Amino acid sequence: MPASSEALRGGLTERQLIVLIGCLLMLQPLATDLYLVSLPGLTRTFATTVPVVQLTLSLFVAAFAVMQLWSGPLADRFGRRPVVIGGIALYCGASLFCVIAPGIGWLIAGRVLQAIGCCTAAVVARAIVRDVFDLGSGARVMASASALLSLGPILGPILGAALETRFAHRGAFVALAAFSGALLWATIAKLHETNLHRDPTATDARALARNYRDVLRSREFLAYAAIGTLSYGGLFAFLAGCSFVLIRVLGLPVAWFGVAYALDVSGYLVGTLVARSLLPRRGLPATLRVGAWFALAAGLSYATLALVGVHHWLAILASQFVYFFAHGILFPGAMAGVVHPFPRHAGAAAGMFGFISMLIAALVGTWIGFSDNGTVYPLVLTIAAFAFAVFAVVLTTTTRQRHVS
Repeated sequence: MPASSEALRGGLTERQLIVLIGCLLMLQPLATDLYLVSLPGLTRTFATTVPVVQLTLSLFVAAFAVMQLWSGPLADRFGRRPVVIGGIALYCGASLFCVIAPGIGWLIAGRVLQAIGCCTAAVVARAIVRDVFDLGSGARVMASASALLSLGPILGPILGAALETRFAHRGAFVALAAFSGALLWATIAKLHETNLHRDPTATDARALARNYRDVLRSREFLAYAAIGTLSYGGLFAFLAGCSFVLIRVLGLPVAWFGVAYALDVSGYLVGTLVARSLLPRRGLPATLRVGAWFALAAGLSYATLALVGVHHWLAILASQFVYFFAHGILFPGAMAGVVHPFPRHAGAAAGMFGFISMLIAALVGTWIGFSDNGTVYPLVLTIAAFAFAVFAVVLTTTTRQRHVS
């Protein structure tokens, strides 16, 4: 029997909890995908440069990365309910602040606060599932919540494009404030505390440092973390630069951007379905190799088309669909691999992996902004480089595992 099953009896049915978990996890992709189409317009609105505008994305990710190391311990010490409520409230308030931000610096500050809020919500959402359900039921619940989560990156850019054409960037943040406000009300009204065994030492700096040191000494962790981080790095390069390249450089109409982006993201969904099918039959190393070959295909497609002069938005979208497909195979496997060596410190391993991958993503976003030269080359060749790197790491690490076994 789950340790906190009364949390369901007291406030939420299982289906309602799944919806709540999915919405908490959706805060982060919505905060990114809903306003991607607004990035080019921010340079005009605030009379600034592309590198400065990119800070609204890269610093968001950096703040999200750092907070992953602290959100879980805070919820272990003080309880899930107060921490997640605080996170959603901060996210909602920061979204409203972004609406009225008078300058780009104020907008960047609002985005950092927004990242702290949604990181707290996402981390605590996973902890709630662990509290309420046993392992098998928790996996089923997370799968259902992830299906709901996928609506964010698919529908977010479509809604964002519609809001941008009518209200500019402020429309996206009004929508985020409205969504998080409704989620805050539902959480306060329905969610009961699920952490029945709070740990007063959870935020002790020495204990945290010791756990994270053990994680970073694991070769298995480092191998899987490299796979996941490199795969996500190429994906984030596309997130950071696609609106500038597709709209400004290649002339994709703003109204089409959301649909085009959603079609590309569907490649990720297909990739996760393929991974679910391959894992029971072929195991994790073989599944990762399949993903690596598709990543290589995407990288070759990107580099070849760009270097021979095929500069069209369809070429970008086709290559990125394959990359999204590869990421859908690689990233879930990497996430499973990083926590495998740590049955007692899986949270620390997951947090450290999230910190590393998001920190690299923040650097990638900054690079995409500063390397912008009005052509497709910085974006395309950066993604291709990540694709080649993840292919090399997967083949090296999985071959070594096969020889050891």
